[in-house]
Amino acid sequence: MDKELIIRSGTSAVDFALQKDGKLIELNKEEDSNKFNVGDIFIAKIRKAVPGLNAAFVNVGYEKDGFLHYHDLGPQVSSMLKFIKRVSTGKLKDYSLKNFTFEKDIDKDGVITDVLKSNQSLLVQVVKEPISTKGPRISSELSIAGRYIVLVPFSNRISVSQKIESKEEKDRLKRLVKSIKPKGFGIIVRTVAEGKKVAELDRDLQNLMDRWTGMCKKMYKPHHPSKVLGELNRASSLLRDIFNDSFTSITVDDETLYTQIKDYVGEIAPSKESIVKLYQSNVPIFEKYGIERQIKTSFGRTVSMSKGAYLVIEHTEAMHVIDVNSGNRSNKSRNQEDTALEVNMISATEIARQLRLRDMGGIIVVDFIDMGKAENRKTLFDHLRNEMSDDRAKHKILPPSKFGLIQITRQRVRPEMNIKTREDNPNGTGEIEAPILLINKIKTDLEKLIKKDHKKITLSAHPFIAAFLTKGFPSPRSQWFLDHKRWVKILPRDAYTYMEYHFHDKEGNEIL
Repeated sequence: MDKELIIRSGTSAVDFALQKDGKLIELNKEEDSNKFNVGDIFIAKIRKAVPGLNAAFVNVGYEKDGFLHYHDLGPQVSSMLKFIKRVSTGKLKDYSLKNFTFEKDIDKDGVITDVLKSNQSLLVQVVKEPISTKGPRISSELSIAGRYIVLVPFSNRISVSQKIESKEEKDRLKRLVKSIKPKGFGIIVRTVAEGKKVAELDRDLQNLMDRWTGMCKKMYKPHHPSKVLGELNRASSLLRDIFNDSFTSITVDDETLYTQIKDYVGEIAPSKESIVKLYQSNVPIFEKYGIERQIKTSFGRTVSMSKGAYLVIEHTEAMHVIDVNSGNRSNKSRNQEDTALEVNMISATEIARQLRLRDMGGIIVVDFIDMGKAENRKTLFDHLRNEMSDDRAKHKILPPSKFGLIQITRQRVRPEMNIKTREDNPNGTGEIEAPILLINKIKTDLEKLIKKDHKKITLSAHPFIAAFLTKGFPSPRSQWFLDHKRWVKILPRDAYTYMEYHFHDKEGNEIL
């Protein structure tokens, strides 16, 4: 399994495309205007505590106040309030917490007004970016993520990722962390720490402690609200969370960003520093690596898959609905049940990719093709769970219902990736599909005709489309010949609209 990260730098944004075995599986964008990234920590003021909601509205500098529920305060919020007050007035200059006297934990089922008051200063962390009409979701239970560990101020707890299955390895990591853990801080050991030595964990811990100290220095006589600790830039945070030995290349088209990423990879995985490359060519980086083509074909309402199957993805206010269709594929399977299972398995793989690619969240309902056998439904369910195991977003998948529906809930902490794939109609009003989709459609129709054993096939199309299909080496037509051993005659037709095409047989009769 090869993973490639392709990074395109623009004047106002940086785009990150993650490919797995040549197929686009994640697309992220970091914009200069985005002031509220997940993980950012702000010193803010309580605008109003509302007992009826058992929550407070907090001014974090967004047009709508952040929402802070009582259960997101953290048990040691009283200690944090005391720490903020002493640091902001200059009475406390030792930020290590080793000599800091902790307050009693707050009541688990208490009332917000017993803890917070209006105009009180508070440290809050963004856990969900502003989406649609809602302000950012925030928490005052802080955590600072590193490569191998997560540092949790005002806590003493040590926990290890549940994804590390070996009890011996969990116990080993707990012992190592206990030997280096500073007083007043909790530590969560991440999955990638499996097999690591104490020196690597300690280096990560010291980096996090340096970030904590830098944050505390900004809290002296602060402006409210202000960001006191920014999450790493999106490239570094992506690498921190997903980088592993399966990465084969990281390609960047900006020299400054290339240097930053090379330095960061050199820190977290020195043996992999050589895979970071600077892209220098007149051809745009996303064009060179086929990202633009995949974006155009992956973000529309209809998503084509292999063997003629396709998905229809609908977005509503309450949920996302995905319909699985077998299309007009030729049925080589023994019966309808086998066909349904085959199409459903292909669709499950593509659905897992689509959820990550679009970062779809909330409730997702998938209407798979009905299957009569219970073992086939279980096979599909297990396959979908396996395909989504790499998804970093929290999610839950329910087994198929008696109607053949599978329900998925998936956490979304950032606005959904929404890319326009339709373009203005050059022949008049309205919109049409992107031209690149037309080429895929022509190819699919041609494969149908070849399966029906049409011998001599002629394609009539607009001169621009005809030119695209016949020029270059290998041209699309040449590739068709190599794939199917069938030469297609292509005729340019001036009278056709851009998106119009027809297939004819050797007698000139229209066959599609």
